[in-house]
Amino acid sequence: MGQPNQFGIPLNTSQLHFMPMSTGARPAADSVFANPAPLGLMAFGTTTVLLNLSNAGLYPVGSPIVTMGLFYGGLAQIIAGAMEFRKGNTFGMTAFLSYGLFWESFAFIVLLGSMNIVSANSTSLAAYLYMWGFFTLLMFIGTLRLNGALMFVFGSLFVLFFLLSASNEYNNSSLLTLAGYEGVVCGLSAMYASIGTLLNEVYGRVVLPLFPRS
Repeated sequence: MGQPNQFGIPLNTSQLHFMPMSTGARPAADSVFANPAPLGLMAFGTTTVLLNLSNAGLYPVGSPIVTMGLFYGGLAQIIAGAMEFRKGNTFGMTAFLSYGLFWESFAFIVLLGSMNIVSANSTSLAAYLYMWGFFTLLMFIGTLRLNGALMFVFGSLFVLFFLLSASNEYNNSSLLTLAGYEGVVCGLSAMYASIGTLLNEVYGRVVLPLFPRS
């Protein structure tokens, strides 16, 4: 399972709940809901790092990665997306629900293949990854209104998906290894955006800059 057949605008200002991570401001005293962005970003980031260390060749895909994908990368992001929906943040809802379900689908691809129920061939997996890359490119456009940290996360994720897609299409292990290292960078950038959002909110000032765009 460690071969190249695996992988890695808001409408108005009232919807920029994905942005307070960049301002360092505390949430309003009468705010009912916590900011779900740190949870969603950390869930995405840590799971992405874990998988792409496997893509880089450090270890094969196994139960720790699949379980992480199902619960932290998948379920935690789905919870974060549901919270963003409740807060009226269209961008955050779309991102977290989509990538949470991406991790769920990836885990099931691995599980179904390991149980010999149905396996993904290289061409179909390349198409799967290509579509996620195209979706990520569209989401990247939205980050141009948010902050530099998210621009880097989505930009590097776009590159990751297309490297993974190409590694499967051409059965190229060197491309898979390159994608693995690039994916680690992507995951670490999401972890930075997560902890930056969290610390800036806790301390009520900019502890880690997120480079707001507006």
